[in-house]
Amino acid sequence: MTNPKDTGPKGTGGPHAVVSEPLAQAIGERYLTYALSTIMHRALPDARDGLKPVHRRILFAMRELRLSSTGGFRKSAKISGDVMGNYHPHGDAAIYDAMARLAQDFAVRYPLVDGQGNFGNVDGDNPAASRYTEARMTAAAEALLAGLEADAVDWRDNYDGTLQEPVVLPAAFPNLLANGAAGIAVGMATNIPPHNMDELIEGCLRLIKSPNVSDEVLAGLIPGPDFPTGGVMVEPPASILESYRTGRGAFRLRCRWEVEDLGKGQWQIVVTEIPYQVAKGKLIEKLADLIQTKRVPILADVRDESADDIRIVLEPRARTVVPETLMATLFRLSDLETRFSLNMNVLIDGVTPKVCSLREVLRAFLDHRREVLLRRSRHRMAKIDHRLEVLEGFIVAYLNLDRVIDIIRYDDAPKAALMHEDWGAPRPRATSEADYRSPLPTERDPDLSAVQAEAILDMRLRALRRLEELALLKERDALMEERAGLEDLLENEGVQWKAISAELREVRKRFGKGTPLGARRTTIEEAAAVEEVPLEAMIDREPITVVLSRMGWVRALTGHKALDRELKFKDGDGPHLAFHAETTDRLVVWASNGRAYTVPASNLPGGRGMGEPLRLMADMPQEAEIVAMFVHVPGRRLVVASTAGDGFVVPEDELIASKRAGKQVLNLRGDVRAMVPVEARGDHVACVGENRKMLLFPLAELPEMPRGKGVRMQRFRDGGLSDLAVIALEEGLKWLDPAGRTRHQTDLSDWVGTRGQAGRMAPRGFPRDNRFAPPPAAAEPAG
Repeated sequence: MTNPKDTGPKGTGGPHAVVSEPLAQAIGERYLTYALSTIMHRALPDARDGLKPVHRRILFAMRELRLSSTGGFRKSAKISGDVMGNYHPHGDAAIYDAMARLAQDFAVRYPLVDGQGNFGNVDGDNPAASRYTEARMTAAAEALLAGLEADAVDWRDNYDGTLQEPVVLPAAFPNLLANGAAGIAVGMATNIPPHNMDELIEGCLRLIKSPNVSDEVLAGLIPGPDFPTGGVMVEPPASILESYRTGRGAFRLRCRWEVEDLGKGQWQIVVTEIPYQVAKGKLIEKLADLIQTKRVPILADVRDESADDIRIVLEPRARTVVPETLMATLFRLSDLETRFSLNMNVLIDGVTPKVCSLREVLRAFLDHRREVLLRRSRHRMAKIDHRLEVLEGFIVAYLNLDRVIDIIRYDDAPKAALMHEDWGAPRPRATSEADYRSPLPTERDPDLSAVQAEAILDMRLRALRRLEELALLKERDALMEERAGLEDLLENEGVQWKAISAELREVRKRFGKGTPLGARRTTIEEAAAVEEVPLEAMIDREPITVVLSRMGWVRALTGHKALDRELKFKDGDGPHLAFHAETTDRLVVWASNGRAYTVPASNLPGGRGMGEPLRLMADMPQEAEIVAMFVHVPGRRLVVASTAGDGFVVPEDELIASKRAGKQVLNLRGDVRAMVPVEARGDHVACVGENRKMLLFPLAELPEMPRGKGVRMQRFRDGGLSDLAVIALEEGLKWLDPAGRTRHQTDLSDWVGTRGQAGRMAPRGFPRDNRFAPPPAAAEPAG
């Protein structure tokens, strides 16, 4: 509880003042303040120079330390310390991380920091500590800072008011798009890819020439991002254009690869460039995991042979593998293909966050460059005016050199005497000090200003030469000509844009495509989306014999063996299912819980041992039993049913599961179990219950659906469904009697009815186990 004595009069405040306000209002106002601070001072870059405050302060601090691109290096700890102490009090670790990223040529398209030492690598390793590394600015950073000394931008106090820092940098090139940016604020984020500076400048020049140029033309000049790690962008041009028009979108980026011939029919794939922001170490781990889990059977091995350049070697399983098929699979399953999201959310004029189009970002940069040009021109004109004033004083002094010398020698206040002397009426040179003691005129304007008089007094004796006077006249004429040009520039907008174009062309000469740094690295190609590659295309088709034991151990014998051959099993175990398949097949496992699991035949263990538990390949509950296992046949239809007598027709394609957990197809309750699926090949369904009553009804009465409980097939008073079959009514019904002889019932009219009836007792001689066929030794659904 607050002490009332600590509360001053209302409105007086004080160190112990208590302010009462609703909690929602207090939290809302403070969170809004935090959000605005995050948006403006941390997360979003300025559209004018493309920098966040921390990056801008790093470059300005390096300029103050005179770390030019041609000078020496300084310890990174010194740089980050100066930035933290003078401009950015948010911790040296964050400052050093930001500075290190500006030095990484694999992270920044045009590095702004020239690092010496370990600044990290494309493998994902972190930079060395700041005490071990050194840095200086690059030429690109100097281009961003050029003009600060000419009052090109506004300045503000630093955090403690002891120093001044620039609000924004002059930015000689569109750094926002050239180097990109990424950040997460409160309720908004930004993600801008790097681009080629030569193409950006070409777009700016076209925008200057034709302010209403179409987005299609701009997208033609700037065809897409240019990532520092290269790669191949496979986004369609229409999608790129839409992304640039709206400021939102995504780009698909793939690695660059080639097939290397090893001779004798052998070959391997070599990846030489990886997508942007993909750590090579993690990429290698992912590829190795794909091999370990056999998700890409046609990939045998992956090796990292990188040195200064990237070289990732991919070995195929066999020489018959198609390289395009292997790479298409890896594009889908690994980071050899990534999507880079575009969200050009930036600060307009350093204040307003806005998602901008490509045109708006370039327009913001050009408007900033015009403002910088005008400010630099005004600053230069002021300098010229000051110099012209000084030169006029010098010229007056040279024309009246003897009188100036006499004033300096004999006058007690030479500055005032110079200012009030009538230089328009020359008089004889003084011969004594008394000649200069006469009163000075008072009621007239001085001929020399204070600036001119001070400059004359500061002039050196060696400058009193005839040649120097001629140099002053020449300098005055040159400055007058320059001033006239500046006046024309300030008054004529066309001249301003012409000057900006000339500056941009000069920047393009330094960083354009004709330089090693400016050459485009990312190529743009159009490619179709990567579809799932069929398993048949990834492995060799070979015959196998699948054997499943009663305890759920599975193995694959090479070749098609006799299904009744004797095999070894673990103690207490025995044969359950055996069937022929091929390595390219997908196997469907049907469990008693009504779920279907998919297992590639190529993933089955070999037949030399006892195999492996099938539950290791599919996440099947322990209480669930394996009812059936069969080769998937696309387009086939099956009848699935439960022991409660409910069932329906399901397309077999609906049983294929993409996850290890399988796919729920038949919904069950209580102790009800799923029965062996039966192929829907015929026109009638035959059901027999545990009470030995049999019913035949048309197959068309069963609904076809992908999943569910089904409908009642046969009504039972006691027990449940024992077995079912799908038959052709005109062919009759066949079964094996206890002696192994085939019985054939052609007249089935007594048992034909409609779905849901109870049925009649089975024909004489029907098997006592109430099954239409013996328990399956193979996994094919009973016909």
